[in-house]
Amino acid sequence: MCRPVWFFRRFFIQEEKIRQLLEGVAKGMVSIEQAVARLRTLPYEDLSFAKIDHHRALRQGFPEVVFGYGKTVEQVVTIVERLALHADRLLVTRVGPECFQGVKERVPEAIYHPIPRAITLQRGEAFPLRPGILVVSGGTADMPVAEEAAITAQLMGHQVERLYDVGVAGIHRLLDHLPCLQGARVVVAVAGMEGALASVVGGLVAAPVIAVPTSIGYGASFGGLAPLLTMLNSCSAGVSVVNIDNGFGAGYLAALINGLGKVTGEKSVVTEFVVSE
Repeated sequence: MCRPVWFFRRFFIQEEKIRQLLEGVAKGMVSIEQAVARLRTLPYEDLSFAKIDHHRALRQGFPEVVFGYGKTVEQVVTIVERLALHADRLLVTRVGPECFQGVKERVPEAIYHPIPRAITLQRGEAFPLRPGILVVSGGTADMPVAEEAAITAQLMGHQVERLYDVGVAGIHRLLDHLPCLQGARVVVAVAGMEGALASVVGGLVAAPVIAVPTSIGYGASFGGLAPLLTMLNSCSAGVSVVNIDNGFGAGYLAALINGLGKVTGEKSVVTEFVVSE
């Protein structure tokens, strides 16, 4: 299977850094000891409380993502600081403002997104965003998870359209945007309560639908278990399901899917890769 275009772009960025390092050694601008020290962290960097996978961007085209929940502020700050030395973009999920303040002191370019409680870093060359992803939410209360999905996909180089608060209790709100739904190449459907939104969307579009159950709902929704089971039992074809509240997983998968194949007016993945060489 061909890799998405954004993968090769990110890969070439990382490869170029290694080339520059080796050229620096060849020209005598970087000592062998300095080069070895930099290359030593390529597989991973052991911080005792965390082992940072600096090699992930080379393998997968995107740096390791930091799940902030359960980590101390200092742990998150240290991990982000070390990752930022090697990566041009970063994502930290499930952290509060106090954690962001610590990160901001050491990585000034970092940006905080309060609704999904995420930190992002994006620097270097900006590539055109690839259109095709639509994130839909059942209710306003589902926005934190929906925004986590949207921000993840955007950071991976994709243009994301948003359609929020269009749950099945007022289905006319969803049907008013039918052209937008049917024009998407990938749809992320985020919903709590009974989680019926994903099935409805799946029955309206030809694109793959990534269903995200949320923990939003009254007691009988069992913290997201009810919408999870609804989505898993969907009778609509083309619906796949990620874990409860896993906006990141949905956004990442949507970016992978949207990066495959061909968009009207755009060269194919293989053609772009050959041209890049």
